[in-house]
Amino acid sequence: MAMPIHVSTTACSSVFSHRRRVFHTTTIRAVASEDFAALKSEEQKIKLGASQLKVTRLGIGAWSWGDTSYWNNFQWDDRKMKAAKAAFDASVDRDITFFDTAEVYGSRFSLGAINSETLLGRFIKERKEKDPKVEVAVATKFAALPWRLGRQSVLNALKDSLCRLELSSVELYQLHWPGVWGNEAYLDGLGDAVEQGLVKAVGVSNYNERRLRDAYEKLKKRGIPLASNQVNYSLIYRAPEENGVKAVCDELGISLIAYSPIAQGVLTGKYTPENPPAGPRRQIYTPEFLTRLQPLLNRMIEIGEGYSKTPTQVALNWLIAQENVVPIPGAKTAEQAEEFAGALGWRLTDEEIYELRSLASEIKPVVGFPVEKL
Repeated sequence: MAMPIHVSTTACSSVFSHRRRVFHTTTIRAVASEDFAALKSEEQKIKLGASQLKVTRLGIGAWSWGDTSYWNNFQWDDRKMKAAKAAFDASVDRDITFFDTAEVYGSRFSLGAINSETLLGRFIKERKEKDPKVEVAVATKFAALPWRLGRQSVLNALKDSLCRLELSSVELYQLHWPGVWGNEAYLDGLGDAVEQGLVKAVGVSNYNERRLRDAYEKLKKRGIPLASNQVNYSLIYRAPEENGVKAVCDELGISLIAYSPIAQGVLTGKYTPENPPAGPRRQIYTPEFLTRLQPLLNRMIEIGEGYSKTPTQVALNWLIAQENVVPIPGAKTAEQAEEFAGALGWRLTDEEIYELRSLASEIKPVVGFPVEKL
C-alpha cells in the first residue's frame, strides 16, 4: 500500500507560483513571436496606389488554374487541381497572400475546364477551415464583353464573381481591358462597387496612358482613388516604360501590377532554342527569339549565383526593385510558389538593375496583348 504524500500549503503555493511564472513567460514569448511575425508580414506589404489596401510585395496569378485554352497543354484533371491547391498553400505558408484571378480564367468564355475564381474560393475556404486566422487578399476582374452595357453590368458581374469565390467582398476589382464602348459606365460601376462595400479598392488592366488618366480623373471626382493598372511587364517586355504607362502610374500614384513577370516562364531559363515552350507560347517565344535571349539569361544566372538565387528570382527581384510595382507570377505547383518566395528579402544593386535592362534592350520585344492599344 502506497504511503500518502503530504505537501505543505506553502510548497503547493510555491509550485503553482512557479508554474504561473513559466506559463506567463511562455505566453509572453508566444505573443511576442506572433507580434513579430505579424510585423514582419506587414513590412513585406505595399499599399496599392492611394487606396488603403495593402498587399504582399509579390502576388500569385491564377490565370492557369482551370484553363485549357492556353495553359496546361489543353487538359485539366484532378492531378493539376491538386498541384494548384499545393501552390496556393505553399504561397500562404510563405506569407504571399495576394492572389489575382478573373471571371474569364478557366471559364466558358475561354473554353476552360473550371473557373479559376471557383478554385481560388475553394482553396481559401479549405485553408480557413484549418487556419481561421489566415487572411488572403483577392483581386479579380470584370470582362468588358461587347454585350455588357451600363454600370449595373459591372455590379452584376462582380456579384457573380463573389458567388463563385464564396466571399462577401474582394480586396481589388479591376476592369480587365478597355471596352469597345461603355467605358464611362464601367468606371461608374467600379465606384458603385466601392460605395456598396463590395470591394476595398478598384483598378484597371491593360489601360494605355490616355485611358489611365481618364479613369483616374473620373474616379477622383467621386473621391475614389484608382489603385492600380495591371499590365504585361517584365525584363524583356518593358512596353509600360516606353509607352508612358509606367510614368503616368508614378506621376499619379497608381500601383503597377505586373502580369507575365517572368515572360510566361521564358525568363526561368528552362526553355532553349532546342526546347521551346509548348502550345500557343511557342508562337511567341520562337527558337529564334530564345537564341537572342541567351546572353541575357546567362548574365542572370551569373548574377543570381552571387546571391544564391535562380534566374526566376532575379527576374522577379528586378521588377520589385522598380518603384511601386507588384509582380504576380503564375504558380501551377508548390515548387514554383516556393521559388517565387525566394525573390523577396533581398535586392539587386542599381548597377545590376541597369546592366540587365541594357542587355534586355538589345533583344527585340515580343508582341503584347492587342487590347493595350485600344
